[in-house]
Amino acid sequence: QVQLVESGGGLVQAGGSLRLSCATSGRTFSSYAMAWFRQVPGQEREFVAAISWSGGSTYYKDSVKGRFTISRDNPKNTMYLQMNSLKPEDTAIYYCAASSSLYSGRHYLSNEYDYWGQGTQVTVSS
Repeated sequence: QVQLVESGGGLVQAGGSLRLSCATSGRTFSSYAMAWFRQVPGQEREFVAAISWSGGSTYYKDSVKGRFTISRDNPKNTMYLQMNSLKPEDTAIYYCAASSSLYSGRHYLSNEYDYWGQGTQVTVSS
């Protein structure tokens, strides 16, 4: 079994930064493609960013491109999301996800991911 635990969320003012972490355990972390999604209560979970198992390929939601950076440290079994220039519309619960068999071009689809964390709250005040 694979377990994912997010951390690093909190309250920050607009224009500030946060760094989210996703710690993983179980099986082989380095073989999993991973992603960050976010969700506002009552709305659909939306794709934020994804990263290949090696870290060589990254993908971003258009609205966060240039502001957010996804990365991973396989020896530490941890994935990160550096969020800069935060906006109030970034407020959401952020979830990390992992897939052992993600097909190319489908990284933005939530149903392609097998494992999910419990989420960490990010609140951006104006």
